[in-house]
Amino acid sequence: MLRRIPFLLSLLSIVGGVGISIVFGVNEDFFKDRIIIGLEKNIKIQEILDPVKKTETIKNESDKNWRYYQRYHFHATGIGAMMMGILLFLTRLRAPRKHVSIASYLIAVGGTLYPFVWLFAGIYGPGMGRTEAKEAFSFFGYMGGLFLLGGLYSIVLALRYDLGEVSKNST
Repeated sequence: MLRRIPFLLSLLSIVGGVGISIVFGVNEDFFKDRIIIGLEKNIKIQEILDPVKKTETIKNESDKNWRYYQRYHFHATGIGAMMMGILLFLTRLRAPRKHVSIASYLIAVGGTLYPFVWLFAGIYGPGMGRTEAKEAFSFFGYMGGLFLLGGLYSIVLALRYDLGEVSKNST
């Protein structure tokens, strides 16, 4: 079961990224309306006295916050697919299981958690401010480092160990 967890995390990442894109297609306005509501509650924006500048700021911030939701989608699906590819590659290496497990978990945990920095920045950014939201959820951003570390460790394993043949009886 423990060997399956990285694969399950990879699948969850892909499903999360694709799932949010389906919601985009069905009701994109849900996200855009939430962004506008959050921006209208943003203290810094409410302090802008010039109505033209305020409207312009809300428009610009709305576009940037919408982009964060899209980044979650891009990163969750893309990194999820990369995770799956690397994990499948690791299953073929004739490396000790301990080393394969370490690389697998670094990749899966880091790759699954990293995209959430963008999702949470998209959710909380309008009200908090984009920079403040990214800082508040920076833990998830740092998880990209785990993913990178797992990828580098996989390269080391690939250089050190041969690939095994797929058994004809494994199907």
